[in-house]
Amino acid sequence: MKHFIKEFIIFGLRQAQACLFGGLLLLIILLSKLIWRPDFVVARYDAIFVAAILIQVILVLTKLETIEEYKVIFIFHIVGTIMEIFKTSSTIGSWHYPEANLIRIGGVPLFSGFMYSAVGSYIARIWRIFEFKFTNYPDRRLTALLCALIYINFFTHHYTYDLRYFLFTFTAFLYYKTWIYFKPGNHYYRMPLLLGFFLVAFFIWIAENLGTFSATWTYASQHSIWDLVPFTKIGAWFQLMIISFVLVTLIHKDEDLHSNKE
Repeated sequence: MKHFIKEFIIFGLRQAQACLFGGLLLLIILLSKLIWRPDFVVARYDAIFVAAILIQVILVLTKLETIEEYKVIFIFHIVGTIMEIFKTSSTIGSWHYPEANLIRIGGVPLFSGFMYSAVGSYIARIWRIFEFKFTNYPDRRLTALLCALIYINFFTHHYTYDLRYFLFTFTAFLYYKTWIYFKPGNHYYRMPLLLGFFLVAFFIWIAENLGTFSATWTYASQHSIWDLVPFTKIGAWFQLMIISFVLVTLIHKDEDLHSNKE
């Protein structure tokens, strides 16, 4: 029991270490909502954007993130920003950023891309911190295909058939045999990788609820009064987790995805 408690505490501390960028960004979002006033010279969204850049630079300079990790995180930032522009457009209107600011593209404040970067940052850092190993990891070409189909469906389902249930099935087919091994302390533990994806998506959903509670962005159902983000949004975050995870695999060799464990 003492050993388990020790390992659990180490697990929590290292998770917090891996969540540093996302945690700080969420803290800045919440605190800025409390202290910002309309007469401030700089808009709140622009201040969040500058703060996010500074955090990212500090992480790289202190080597808490490597240059290779940053490159992948930056790609996910672009991927996320493009989707934000589409989803918040007047014709789609999936969610809305109610405050005015200067640093934006197509009505989307550019700090929003850092929320996607936070997911990529977490995966890249937790992979290194926990020394991930895998068994029965699927073919990279198939995971890249899955990643592409998920991203395309985020756009096309507004105009044609929604393939999300097919994509959930495809995901389960690819990863149902895959186990992830992680080492919080001195020993490796394991879990199904699909379970790991779901757990991370669930905690992102919690963070999103905090973000909408601060009215930094809102869904249509939250314009008049705040309500929980629909639980079904976990599915969207689950699929975005797949995209982020597959992007992070780009900086790892094939042998990093296959282990002789078990």
